[in-house]
Amino acid sequence: MSDVQPTITVDARGVACPGPLTSLIKAYRKAKNGDIIEVLATDAGFKADVEAWVKRTGNELLSITEEGGVIRALIKVTAR
Repeated sequence: MSDVQPTITVDARGVACPGPLTSLIKAYRKAKNGDIIEVLATDAGFKADVEAWVKRTGNELLSITEEGGVIRALIKVTAR
């Protein structure tokens, strides 16, 4: 999924739970159907949070990776 270009980037590195998820929700409220939201986070709980959020909202988790302690999630907005 590295060829996917995000429409919106949320940098939540260094922010503790629930900050990364709250930042994602704020970005989602401004997003349109088809937008790709990239979230960068260092909080270990964010992986489980984002997986639960996309299941609950009906959006699509394109990928979730971790490198150098940074979690990168790509979410496609499909539930607008």
